[in-house]
Amino acid sequence: MTWVRSSQCDANACVEVQRVGDFVVIRGTEAPEWPTTVTVDEWATFVAGVKSGDFDELPPDLRDAGKR
Repeated sequence: MTWVRSSQCDANACVEVQRVGDFVVIRGTEAPEWPTTVTVDEWATFVAGVKSGDFDELPPDLRDAGKR
């Protein structure tokens, strides 16, 4: 299987996904040993939310989560 890397990578801090059967495995390149798995339907719902702008206005605790 091949990992697909986000086109929005920043200094090699990337999100990668891989489909495995009925699941999508998600990992960050900074901690690839800690992947998480969701169903294909959950992934499709997430992607649809991203595309429709559901995450454009994040609450402050999530907005700053990547700035540790």
